[in-house]
Amino acid sequence: MNVLDQLKFDNGSVDTYFIDEHPELFQFTLSQNLDEVEVIGPQTPLVTELIPKDVEPPVPHLQRGQIAPSGWRNVLKKDGPEGFAKAVRNHQGCLITDTTSRDAHQSLLATRVRTYDLAKSAPYVSHSFSSLFSLKNCGGATFDVSMRFLHECPCERLERLRELIPNIPFRMLLRGANAVGYKKYPDNVFQKFSDLAVKSGMDVFRIFDSLNYLPNMVVGMEAVGNAGGVIEAAISYAGDVSDPKADKYDAKYYLDLSDKLVKAGTHILGIKGMAGVLKPEAAKLLIGAIRDRHFDTPIHVHTHDTVGAGVASMLECAHAGADIVDVAVDSMSGMTSQPSMGAIVASLERTPHETGLYPVGQYTNLQFQAFSLGLGEKFDDAKKMYAEASEVLGDISK
Repeated sequence: MNVLDQLKFDNGSVDTYFIDEHPELFQFTLSQNLDEVEVIGPQTPLVTELIPKDVEPPVPHLQRGQIAPSGWRNVLKKDGPEGFAKAVRNHQGCLITDTTSRDAHQSLLATRVRTYDLAKSAPYVSHSFSSLFSLKNCGGATFDVSMRFLHECPCERLERLRELIPNIPFRMLLRGANAVGYKKYPDNVFQKFSDLAVKSGMDVFRIFDSLNYLPNMVVGMEAVGNAGGVIEAAISYAGDVSDPKADKYDAKYYLDLSDKLVKAGTHILGIKGMAGVLKPEAAKLLIGAIRDRHFDTPIHVHTHDTVGAGVASMLECAHAGADIVDVAVDSMSGMTSQPSMGAIVASLERTPHETGLYPVGQYTNLQFQAFSLGLGEKFDDAKKMYAEASEVLGDISK
């Protein structure tokens, strides 16, 4: 920025002595990145000179022995995959899958979140998010990264989380005939893997092929079905079905695929917008067309927020007839992760597609103000006092 402020540079009249003759170019203003403010405090004068304390985020307390509320996994265990799919389709409102424990940190943190960290929050998730359709916590890159970088056993992770979350279905991603690896595996390997996954606590298997090649998907669908899992065959979305000039990836292309997958026996029909290019208008047209074609089959839509349209697209999917959408908790959402859970839950509140989850307020700015004043360890008290002050002052605009 210092260089750009120089008229000589702007006029294009600089020479090789430009930097030597202008030492002021190296007079920098300290960065005000939020992470630095969080750790060492603001570098601008404020009310206090207090440095924020090192505060470990507390995990909400649960009473020992407290039984988790019934969830969708209870329905699955009682009614089986077919009855489960029927119950999902008959459900009033939009169901939510939380991708935080797999796809979100795979997209943002190279899948480096440890079993230890996931297990610490698991009891709270089990009790406070019991209405979730599923938790996406396995498959994709998790097996590779767990063994190669975290030096953990992915099966032990699955079993540990299942002990802590008995009521919410777990969902994983299978890459067609590649399973969780990077090459094509024999059919019997796929079957044994599916058997082990179900035994370890997995429930819903999203099966896709990057080229939408049906034979590769059928291998996984049959293996999962034989193992007793819920089959969610997913169509990989590309192109733009809202473009009237689309001549390859048009509505007919996706409708034909959906026909074949339903005929092949999928319990749930997935739409996998892996590139984040499912635009709101296209989402409305595509999901509406599939819903009209397959009224009795649950539709589950996945996207990434790469282009920033994820929230709008998922809302359109819900309004067009999707039964389930993928989201991530707010702090792990956006960019290459999934759309914000809080934004979608709040947007669907008091509509026919209400999720049953309670959206909390936006505390980010208040938190940084509290930390900048040396009150980080008292943030819970600050939130309560903020609400009380707002009420005393007549709920003023803020």
